[in-house]
Amino acid sequence: MDVQPLEERIHAMFSQMDYGLFVDINNLAVTHAFFNPVMVFLSQYGEYLFYLGIVLYWFSRSSKNRRMVTEALLSATIALGINALIGIFLYRDRPFVHHHVIQLIQHAANASFPSDHATGAFVIATAIWMFRKRDGWLWLLLASGISFSRIWTGVHYPSDVIAGMIIGISIATIIHGLLILWKGIDQFVNKCIGFYEDIEKRIWKENKKHHPIH
Repeated sequence: MDVQPLEERIHAMFSQMDYGLFVDINNLAVTHAFFNPVMVFLSQYGEYLFYLGIVLYWFSRSSKNRRMVTEALLSATIALGINALIGIFLYRDRPFVHHHVIQLIQHAANASFPSDHATGAFVIATAIWMFRKRDGWLWLLLASGISFSRIWTGVHYPSDVIAGMIIGISIATIIHGLLILWKGIDQFVNKCIGFYEDIEKRIWKENKKHHPIH
């Protein structure tokens, strides 16, 4: 009698639980269909709210906000780079490739694990939370909604978005801590922001000179 190795049994059990939870959430698209427009919006366009937020924070011309945005973008670049590597070495198909799912949005049959949407949303939300706690909770709530919607709409397993969440939160926290500890890098970031602000001030002065307000 063949005895399945412990590692394979654990993997099979985990996959079964993951798929079972996916089915439960994905079936909500039928039992609670009135939420589908919200879930489709979050899944397809929720990330653009983060892009808009980043732009608004940056052009608020607050040094604190610009430091926050710089940290968020640095963290997001690293986190999504890690995702790309994981997607290559631990490739996993999307749920709709091997299962009958309720798929509410179109998506390429590319790497499912981990979720870039979850990673991107949580890494930026966490970076914002590090600087602005009240705003941060709202962004974390939005990140949770986006991540949940990716399961609801049939394009990710629960473990995909959980892994994305963990990567996003972890990288944002690590980068924030490193910039506090490594004064050299911290000063370099501040100098880069200062250099940009000097250029921005000159542009504003030139603009006012050529277009005076009457």
